[in-house]
Amino acid sequence: MNIGFDAKRIFHNSTGLGNYSREIVKTLSTEFPQHQYYLYNPKPSKKGLYYPTQQHVVEKLPVAALDNLFYNLWRQRNIVRDLKRDGIELFHGLSGEIPMGLAAHNIRSVVTIHDLIFVRFPQFFKYIDRNIYFKKFKAAAEHADQIIAISEQTKSDVMQFLGAPEEKITVVYQSCDSVFKQKYDHEQKWKVAKKYDLPERFILSVGTVETRKNLLTVVKAMKNIDAHLVVVGSTKSKYAAEVLDYIRTERLGVKITFLKGVSNEELAMIYQLATVFVYPSLFEGFGIPIIEALYSRTPVITTQEGCFKEAAGPGALYARNPLDVADMESKIDLLLKNDNVRLDLADKGHKFVQKFKSETIADEIMSVYGKT
Repeated sequence: MNIGFDAKRIFHNSTGLGNYSREIVKTLSTEFPQHQYYLYNPKPSKKGLYYPTQQHVVEKLPVAALDNLFYNLWRQRNIVRDLKRDGIELFHGLSGEIPMGLAAHNIRSVVTIHDLIFVRFPQFFKYIDRNIYFKKFKAAAEHADQIIAISEQTKSDVMQFLGAPEEKITVVYQSCDSVFKQKYDHEQKWKVAKKYDLPERFILSVGTVETRKNLLTVVKAMKNIDAHLVVVGSTKSKYAAEVLDYIRTERLGVKITFLKGVSNEELAMIYQLATVFVYPSLFEGFGIPIIEALYSRTPVITTQEGCFKEAAGPGALYARNPLDVADMESKIDLLLKNDNVRLDLADKGHKFVQKFKSETIADEIMSVYGKT
């Protein structure tokens, strides 16, 4: 079967949606090498995030001169000409969108919808952006033959907000990059710890520093905790400026470190070096960093609402209210001071996370393809 993918995120997004898309293609092409995989990229990538290394995985760029110039229009509509020429039988939109006109050309379609945060938390998005997102997601949900939701929470939201019928939606969870599933020896981890000047014991937080991610609650909790917080994530938002201003005002800079330019392999070792992982987000479609932490045998503190119990299972402590600083402080303090609780969570979490193996995810996605 010739399978096409919307590959914009694969080649141009270094974080969540990009990681998901790359992992899907890598796993499917490894587990099911009998198929041909075509990655439709609207424009050449300058980031070097992904290079197809197998003969049955091919990057496809716009062919016509006008399509190269108007590559967004190509991705939304004109791509269908290229799909027909390449004999694509099924197209998978990996980030909530599919091009128009697939059904008219007998091309079956699947769309992955990660979340509808722009509906649940409209205050975090510009008016024009959330309206564009809604129209694209609504159209994809209506016209795709099958919908993949990355959690039961997302499935519920797709039914409620987009009106998609339940029988059209399959929940297929996410996995994470294989580097987070490996064990690293003491020397490898020591080099990373030395490079980033990491303390022997520290709390880790991973994710873009934006309002929804709620890092400020953890930062405020650090005032009375005798430990170090390491944050891996972009700090270019207005919210990040607010967080940094709070750190300066409260003179917390000596116990909080922000890391930039960390590779995936280095991040995997940082997870394994961490004493506790904190993921205080208000809402997510799933939460891949939780999976990365569980594979690393690092106990997790996260939020009890939404999808987080689906991701972390028994491997986490759950905050009653993600904005409750005192509760966050008490949970961090408990794990820092109680080795038995920490080890118990780590063991339970590592057993639980095996349900998110890449091979399992690949089987489930191929099963969805068979329903189209």
